[in-house]
Amino acid sequence: MELTKDSVFQSLKNCTLCPVECGADRTAQFGACGAMGLRIAKYYLHAFEEPCISFKNGSGTIFFCGCNHRCAFCQNYEVSRAQRGKEISPEQLADVFRKLEEMGAENVSLVTPTHFVAHLVRAFEIYRPKIPVVYNTGSYEKLETLRMIDPFVDIYLPDMKFYSSALSRRYLGKEDYFDYAEQAVRFMAQKPLNMTAEGKMLSGCIVRHLVMPLCTSDSKSILRWFKRELPDSTYLSLMSQYTPFGDIQNFPELSRPITKREYNAVLETAEDLGIKNLFAQQRDSSNAKYIPKWDY
Repeated sequence: MELTKDSVFQSLKNCTLCPVECGADRTAQFGACGAMGLRIAKYYLHAFEEPCISFKNGSGTIFFCGCNHRCAFCQNYEVSRAQRGKEISPEQLADVFRKLEEMGAENVSLVTPTHFVAHLVRAFEIYRPKIPVVYNTGSYEKLETLRMIDPFVDIYLPDMKFYSSALSRRYLGKEDYFDYAEQAVRFMAQKPLNMTAEGKMLSGCIVRHLVMPLCTSDSKSILRWFKRELPDSTYLSLMSQYTPFGDIQNFPELSRPITKREYNAVLETAEDLGIKNLFAQQRDSSNAKYIPKWDY
C-alpha cells in the first residue's frame, strides 16, 4: 500500500484499519474499537518489560485507549474499553515522543496502537524519534495496516494469544483471531534482529505468549507453530503474569492465576523444542501491583 496523506486520511473516514472493518467515519463517530479521536491513558518509563526492552532506564511506554479485541480478562480493562483517557492531536503525540526521549527512555513503545495507525503516521511525519520505536500489539492486524506503519517501527512486540478458534471465540470474541495473527506475526518476525553487546534490542521481534488457566495444550500448539514457522532470530517471551481481572464473572476457570505446574509444562515444551531466544517470567509477576495507575 503506497503511503500518502490522502490514503491515511481516507482510512479514518471509512475505517478498515483492522480485521473488524467496521467502516465507521472516525472523524465523526466511534469505531468498533471504541475510539474516534486519538486518546491516551498514560505515558511513562516502564521498567518491567523484557530486559532488552526496558534495559537500563525503562521503556518509554504510551498506552492508547480503545482496542479491536474484546478480551474478557484484559488487565487494562478501563483503557481497552475506552472508559477513560485524554484526547490529543498528532502534534501533541509528537511532543510526547520528544518528552520520553528527554526522560531518558530506551525506546518509544506504542501499546495497542492498531486503530491509531493513521494518527501515528502523521505524528511520525512531524517528529521521528531518535530512539527505537516499539509496536506493541495484540496481533489482530491486517497486513495493509502493518505496511503503513512498518517504515516507522524498529521493534515488534506482538502477542500470540490463542491457537484454537474455540478459545479465541470464548475469550476474545474473535473466532478468526489466529487466522489474522499468524499472518501478522510472520510479517513482524521479518524485522532484522539487532542487539547491542550490552543486550539492548535496537531492532527485531519478540513474540509474547501469556499462559492461561487450563490452556496448556493450546500454549504448546502455539510454541510448535512458533518453532516451525518463524525465523530463529525471533524471540519468545513466555509470560506467567495472568492476573484475574476484567469482565470474567461468566468464566469461572479464569478466576485464579496459573499454577506452577501449568507454567512449567509450557516452559519445558519450549525447551524441548529448542527455542533458544527465550524469556521466561518469574511466578510473582502475577500481581495486580504491576497494573499501571492511569493518568487520564
